[in-house]
Amino acid sequence: MNAASADARGRYVLYWARVSRRVESNHALAHAVRRADEMGLPVLYYESLSCAGTRANHRMHTFVLEGVPEQARRLARLGIGYCFDLARHKTDRGALERLAREAACVVSDDYPASIESESGGCDAGAVRVRHEAVDSSCVVPMRTFAKREYAAYTIRPKIQRVVAEFLVACETPKPRVRWRLPVPDVHTPVREESIPALLAECEIDRTVAPSVGFTGGRKPAEKILRHFLDKNLRRYARDKNEPAAHATSNVSAHLHFGQLSALEIGLAVKEHAAEHKLIADEYLEELVVRRELAFNYALHVNAPACLANLPDWARETLRQHAGDKRDPSYTYEQFATAETHDALWNACQREMLLRGTIHGYYRMYWGKKIIEWSPTCQDALETMVRIHDRYALDGCDPNTYTNILWCFGLHDRPWATRAVFGSVRYMGLEGMKRKTGVDAYLREIAELERTGKDPWRIA
Repeated sequence: MNAASADARGRYVLYWARVSRRVESNHALAHAVRRADEMGLPVLYYESLSCAGTRANHRMHTFVLEGVPEQARRLARLGIGYCFDLARHKTDRGALERLAREAACVVSDDYPASIESESGGCDAGAVRVRHEAVDSSCVVPMRTFAKREYAAYTIRPKIQRVVAEFLVACETPKPRVRWRLPVPDVHTPVREESIPALLAECEIDRTVAPSVGFTGGRKPAEKILRHFLDKNLRRYARDKNEPAAHATSNVSAHLHFGQLSALEIGLAVKEHAAEHKLIADEYLEELVVRRELAFNYALHVNAPACLANLPDWARETLRQHAGDKRDPSYTYEQFATAETHDALWNACQREMLLRGTIHGYYRMYWGKKIIEWSPTCQDALETMVRIHDRYALDGCDPNTYTNILWCFGLHDRPWATRAVFGSVRYMGLEGMKRKTGVDAYLREIAELERTGKDPWRIA
């Protein structure tokens, strides 16, 4: 990440957890341990949580803080030092630069520079010592492919040729030198019972309540994955597009916050499928091919939430239909508060407000309707991004921006021409009623809103 050399006077190797907030299945942390062993030094694991940015709210902070106590316990068992840097104010800067001054080198997880993370406040440019980054987000490292791919069909064969080389378990070894140095003074100890008090100290948006459906942290993530393997993998291909069936993996939030890795999910799915004689191809297509197409996109564009990144045919057809009448037409505030004429759309948005996610198939419908009911495509894009940034546990992610832009034609093909959309794919309510149990979903979300309790909550 820079041309600096390692500092022989350094007291430790610093692992900076930008997005991979986990101990297990973490190539970057494993690499930091190997670097430390070479130098005869201990490892310090550093992660931060910023009050700046659009995602600094009660929901996102709670999700991160819920994972910290278990993280501390697992790092202590390995003999790795831990510094959790919790900002209290929007103007607080992270301590990365100061900690890096005492480090022999810094290792971080590689991630597209165009994507904002909840770490915030930390500037990689301030690292003056050797800084190395290791991809721990993808199964096949995103930099394996030197150029932008334009659809799943172009990246799929490239991934298939090399995936066996990378679909191998990654263990984090114990460092030879245990951490015995003083804990950095910027460290904030977090206990389960102290989380409410810590949240009260932070200058964040308190109007976005924690998710009623998901708990942050490694143990809840492991439970969700186990539930998917035991209950849902065998029916995934059949029921994945039926929201009321709850057949999906529900790992997107924990993947986004780095509490699970795509690698360990892929390995667990592959092993479980082999043991129980299941076919897991459709799930692995989503986890590896589709997800890594999104990382490829985010890596190779400067601004992932930009209509200029659409294929030529999509930009041209949307331009030709820019003047088409939008009726009805809603404001951002009406969308955000689920005040449209469409009961299904409103239920999707209420699920976002309550759970912090929308089932993937209905999220496509949700996005298509925002295009149809916004004054312009740019307005629609900004609405989708703002809602995801503020409410979605898996927002501000390569998948987020790719899925949003897919609604405008990214990674898709031309379809029959119609008003507003031109030849961009359209999705309508009648199609949803034919293909999914809309009534069951409406009842579920109404009950979720009435009780504030999620019967599908796993952890």
